[in-house]
Amino acid sequence: MSSSAHGTTPHYYVPEPSRHPAMAAFGLFFVLLGAVNWVNGADWGKYSLLFGFLWLFWVLFQWFRDAVHESETGLYGRKIDFSYRWSMSWFIFSEVMFFGAFFTALWWMRVHSVPALAGADNALLWPEFKAVWPSVSPGATASPAGIIEPFQTMTPFWLPTINTALLLSSGVTLTIAHHLLQAGASRGKIIMWMWITVALGATFVGVQAYEYAHAYSDLNLKLTSGAYGSTFFMLTGFHGFHVLVGMLMLLFITLRLMKGHFTPERHFGFEGAAWYWHFVDVVWLGLYTLVYWL
Repeated sequence: MSSSAHGTTPHYYVPEPSRHPAMAAFGLFFVLLGAVNWVNGADWGKYSLLFGFLWLFWVLFQWFRDAVHESETGLYGRKIDFSYRWSMSWFIFSEVMFFGAFFTALWWMRVHSVPALAGADNALLWPEFKAVWPSVSPGATASPAGIIEPFQTMTPFWLPTINTALLLSSGVTLTIAHHLLQAGASRGKIIMWMWITVALGATFVGVQAYEYAHAYSDLNLKLTSGAYGSTFFMLTGFHGFHVLVGMLMLLFITLRLMKGHFTPERHFGFEGAAWYWHFVDVVWLGLYTLVYWL
């Protein structure tokens, strides 16, 4: 229930009825309406999609602002902190399952689907087919009918390796900032390490954008480049989106630190963003190994 006296922490805070869920649903409606109609040829769909996203971001800004205000005014006690930790843990678990599905799809195609196309059952249909992974040219790949344009595969050198170094370095700088916060160190030092972490994350996104441009223009590697192209862009693209989200989370945490938020005893907002960032790091290590090396 809500606190009846200022300066006291309620046993369990229940906020007043909020407009934010309904307004977020309103924005999501226009996101879906626009996306569906745009992909089906309706030009007005892109404007509906843009409006929906802008509306949703505006709602989320207000929603997060209210949550920050509730936390900073002492309404969140131990029970709320505990529930936030469980919520973030389950959210990260759902993300593990999300990426696990794509990694499983990659494994299934490599180990089962492509070899099956070269089996006796398909020998009469595609006698020239060779079960090669990753696919590199029509006729000797997962394109028996020759409908996939020739392309080159992405190697780990050097852009993916540079991005690996960037993400691992960002995990180190974030951990340093976290330990400094727990130790009650100078806020200026904490903010400095956080800005370094944010810069490393932003650089990762920039390097991946350059990698995609290189893949399209120089390697002719596209989302339509057979099973290899689809799994490559789905895995790296979704991970890149998660890096972008994580970088924005760390950016807002840094801005909150500059406003004097968080103490050595109360800083779950910081910890939740850190958990998410370390999860993104671990996923990248698996992706870097399975997609670029094997």
